[in-house]
Amino acid sequence: MSLVRKFATVASGTLMSRILGFAREMLMAAALGTGPVAGAFYAAFQFPNTFRRLFAEGAFNSAFVPLFAKEIEANGIDGARRFSEEVFGVLFSVLTVLTILMELAMPLLVRTIIAPGFASDPQKYELTVALATIMFPYLMCMSLAAMMAGMLNSLRRYFAAAIAPVFLNVILIAVLGHAWYTGADSLEVGYAMAWGVMAAGVVQLAIVWIAARRAGISIGFRRPRMTPNVKRLLWLALPAAITGGITQINTLIGTAIASGQDKAVPALAQADRFYQLPLGVVGIAVAIVLLPELARALKAGNDGEAASLQNRSVEFVLFLTLPATAALLVISEPIVRVLYERGAFTSDDTVLVSSILAVFGLGLPAFVLIKAFTPGYFAREDTKTPMVFAAISVAINITIALTLFPRMGAPGIAVASVVAGWANALMLLVVLIRRGHWGHDAPLMRRIPRLVLSSALMGAALYGGAVWLSPWLAPPASLLAQTGSLALLCAAGALVYFVLAFATGGADAGMVRRNVRRGSAAPAGTEE
Repeated sequence: MSLVRKFATVASGTLMSRILGFAREMLMAAALGTGPVAGAFYAAFQFPNTFRRLFAEGAFNSAFVPLFAKEIEANGIDGARRFSEEVFGVLFSVLTVLTILMELAMPLLVRTIIAPGFASDPQKYELTVALATIMFPYLMCMSLAAMMAGMLNSLRRYFAAAIAPVFLNVILIAVLGHAWYTGADSLEVGYAMAWGVMAAGVVQLAIVWIAARRAGISIGFRRPRMTPNVKRLLWLALPAAITGGITQINTLIGTAIASGQDKAVPALAQADRFYQLPLGVVGIAVAIVLLPELARALKAGNDGEAASLQNRSVEFVLFLTLPATAALLVISEPIVRVLYERGAFTSDDTVLVSSILAVFGLGLPAFVLIKAFTPGYFAREDTKTPMVFAAISVAINITIALTLFPRMGAPGIAVASVVAGWANALMLLVVLIRRGHWGHDAPLMRRIPRLVLSSALMGAALYGGAVWLSPWLAPPASLLAQTGSLALLCAAGALVYFVLAFATGGADAGMVRRNVRRGSAAPAGTEE
């Protein structure tokens, strides 16, 4: 299966999830705007979601996957199953204890970590505590699901793990639709959404559990024991969890700081939804696929293939994310207005959210490159170096956010996140080069400036198009006219970019052929 086809398999599920996520956010914005219930829900959900990225996606897609892949190579499916059962016993026990402790400490956590700014508003504070208490068990479901997903990815069965997150948005859209149909008030919507998140966690776990059984990995519960394999995993997982969840750590910090200002928390969350689309579709898909592929190449002693995989991945992510960056910088306000501005979401909210989104756009290449660079460390079982860089970027983020927030408000937090992201990406790249783990690729170096130029010219075309279409991109134009105009603008921008990219040599037929070239054949029965 070609590298791009694997990316596409993961990206298609992620794309579906992100599109439905937009639909969910549009319904939430219309129902709650940037009001107090929206702020409480976003702050409460951010906490278990951050832990999920730290202990689930970060740890297991970075530490578990290489070890599981090596078990398959060394001891076959039976050895991998034994290793999985050892890990499952420890993970389940740790998550149970963690969930109980967090539930008991939730009032203190909200007041000191999650949203300290809400403490001065008793109603908002109590609502945030209640919603966070309902949603925190979602962490346990998703952590176990992430383990199953890591196993499936190592077996090159990407579809089930990619499609499972779609059901979070399907369930929450159904909840919002029912709330609209019954005329529920904002408080009822908030509680219904929290229970919907909990239900979605159970559904997603069931999907990957069944897929793992169909793949031949039926896991039974074993008494938790610190076997050598489990110790090795934990030794790798802690720094990997911090590194893999660095964007979420910075987001959690930003949420805590933003809680001191009205509307800042939901505005940051709503802007985050937009740039998470290209980040999720491209960056996360590349990271999920690249890690096990790199681990296999290095295990086989094929350093040339490993270097090629890394370069082709960077080539792929820059080809797709640089134009997205230009678009977010130029047309963030029309995007937010068309997709969000209705119901409780006002024109003032549009200005605030679009200003944050434009800043996030500047950091998009960095956030995606981090996803492409870190597998180069994790596949070699080096999780400490990226953790150190992650810690430095967190310090940068906190310092800049605390400095800029009093002057700029929520956009200042976005600036801090972007600067921290670029610092992290550059540190990862420099050390890979110094260690000789990043092969020099002349075609890639030639293409990058040409892709930047193509994206800049596309941005200029988008700006002109937005001015020309402005009467149809805002009220009093109908929603159909606004949506159609925005779709036309985006399609024209994409066409301009692809024409320029190929005309300038930023992309060519040879690049396409290399990216679709088949790699090592997958074991029989492992493709999905």
